[in-house]
Amino acid sequence: MNKIAFIGAGNMARAIIIGLVNSGVAPQNIMVANPSASKRLNLAQEFGVLQTEDNNKASEFAEVVVLCVKPHLITEVCRQISQAISISGKLFISVAAGTTVAQIQVALSKNSKDNLPPVVRVMPNTPCQLGLGMSGLFASNEVSVEHKAIAEQLMTAVGKIIWLATEDKINDIIAVAGSAPAYFFLFMEAMEKQAQHLGFSSQESRMLVQQTALGAAQMVAHSDEAISTLRANVTSKGGTTHAAIEQFKQDGMEEMVKNAMAAAIARAEEMAK
Repeated sequence: MNKIAFIGAGNMARAIIIGLVNSGVAPQNIMVANPSASKRLNLAQEFGVLQTEDNNKASEFAEVVVLCVKPHLITEVCRQISQAISISGKLFISVAAGTTVAQIQVALSKNSKDNLPPVVRVMPNTPCQLGLGMSGLFASNEVSVEHKAIAEQLMTAVGKIIWLATEDKINDIIAVAGSAPAYFFLFMEAMEKQAQHLGFSSQESRMLVQQTALGAAQMVAHSDEAISTLRANVTSKGGTTHAAIEQFKQDGMEEMVKNAMAAAIARAEEMAK
């Protein structure tokens, strides 16, 4: 793995750094830049990575620059980097939502005659913090096979990945995986509240919902059967589970999920504009 700079030291940067160090990448090949001293110093103390408050210094240090700043800041950060240092030969990887490859490339180019830099756009999700993430990746035309291998190594250190043929599929990834942990949390939260209404303590309710969700996810992960088949296997006709499932259907659960995911995609498209 080449030298890597993380511009930003938030949760996603931390998750990827943990994954890289655990997978054997030398900490001295990683530098974190962040204006907040506490975040970058914590990463340096915990994992032995290098740190600086200077985005330009970190970018100059690395062959791979991972942009982990907030979406509304990313274009200005890219402009500052491109004006301060030569970006020739560097691969840029962005985890910022709502910022397109073209927007990043324009911000990194000093003028229209410059060769466009290679950019990989990544849409990860928060389980990356546990090494259980799901990320979609899209590569600009300038990204080489070697660049793709680097991006894969970076993101498979924190979970599973799929490559996307077109950039607009990033918005679909947001709906299916990026935002999706919150969907499950919302469902679990509703179950937890109802368990408490049934008389279970807060601790008991949390354990019942948490362990059931974990077990169900592991059953999916360890089976080649369709999820619909796994659901049917638990649903004896005329039984208690069947009654619950039929009520979900009657209340329009599938339509709710469809509409929620469509709303996430629409908002992602708005943000990109």
